[in-house]
Amino acid sequence: MKNPISVIVMLLLLFASCSKTESYSDLLKKEQKASNWFLAQQKVCNDIPADSVFKVGPDAPYYRMDDDGYIYMQVLKVGDREIPETGATVYFTYTRYNVDTMYSSNSLDVAASDGNQDNFINPIGSTYFIYNNYNVNSSSNYGSGIQLPLSYLGYNSEVNILLKSYYGFLSENTTCIPYLVNVRYFKAEY
Repeated sequence: MKNPISVIVMLLLLFASCSKTESYSDLLKKEQKASNWFLAQQKVCNDIPADSVFKVGPDAPYYRMDDDGYIYMQVLKVGDREIPETGATVYFTYTRYNVDTMYSSNSLDVAASDGNQDNFINPIGSTYFIYNNYNVNSSSNYGSGIQLPLSYLGYNSEVNILLKSYYGFLSENTTCIPYLVNVRYFKAEY
């Protein structure tokens, strides 16, 4: 039989360590609170226009793109009307802003957390995905949310996306941090 004192010490350490970490459910609630705070500062439309003609510009509303409210899109530039075909290589540039940091500081003026807008190999950048093909790393790494605007907009478009972790970058699915992502899409020229 184990020493009863060592068992008690182990149990105390276990309970102490559990109380210092947040559960996944708590992280999701925190993500929802930060996202709601951000959306409260914006104009929001809960439906995509039936004719897919979005209001455009920095004062345009954020459109809810899915039934669960994981993705909201603001169209800054419509771009071309040519929508990528499945399997097309789409180059994109992005800058991400941590909405949780905005919420914590109660300010929309927060520096970018990361992106690729300054790391160009060519004029359209070097980051790409294969449209609607999540079996390849170049697509799945960025999550499905980054591709969703291209269901409605074409190449050379620019959007801001409020992106919750569920549809966000694969490496961050469990961090439960919402991001505001500015994205520009470009056609691969061969």
